[in-house]
Amino acid sequence: MHSAMILAAGRGERLRPITDERPKPMVSISGKPLMQFHLEKLVQAGFKRVIINHAWLGAQIESYFGDGKKFGIEILYSPEDMALETGGGIAKALPLLGNDPFFVVNGDIYCEMPFDRLPQLKEIDVGHLFLVPNPKHNPEGDYSLDGDRIMNKQEQSFTFSGMGIYDPKMFQDAPMGAFPIPQIWRGWIEHQQISGEVIQDYWSDIGTVERLDELKSRLA
Repeated sequence: MHSAMILAAGRGERLRPITDERPKPMVSISGKPLMQFHLEKLVQAGFKRVIINHAWLGAQIESYFGDGKKFGIEILYSPEDMALETGGGIAKALPLLGNDPFFVVNGDIYCEMPFDRLPQLKEIDVGHLFLVPNPKHNPEGDYSLDGDRIMNKQEQSFTFSGMGIYDPKMFQDAPMGAFPIPQIWRGWIEHQQISGEVIQDYWSDIGTVERLDELKSRLA
């Protein structure tokens, strides 16, 4: 994998009023934006290029990260007039991502999984999802596993972490405009063409002020 993408276009409604003045992935933790933790791990893992999409207050992201040289990586931007959600944002950025599988991470999560242990997609796969044990805010989970195959939710379920590896062909029939990426997973899941794994590394979806404070305490 040569390219990665950080999804950074969300409005962050549940983190208001903090996100009235800055994009959610730019919330400061231990003196740097949340999204910078991802960027540093991508560099450590050997990635050469990252695409960042943005919408709400996106100019702040470009102003801070620039072309990426000071971080040791090339940064390209995919601006959106209005947020296209996870699926639409990736689909719009496909020309920048190239023809090979690429890694995507939500800009508003924090995870201590090293990015240098990302697997390669098997020939039969169009994607690989990283799942986590269900957090308190999502006790029902999202998906299950049959071996390394992603299944629709069964009795034992897990939560999608906001991290995945995708082959561009996953988006060949993607709709225009805004859509959540799970919308186009359905058919591929039915044909057992999306693999997955459960990671045990520390992970948090920074969706509320309470979870933001928990992370700040952890990293203090």
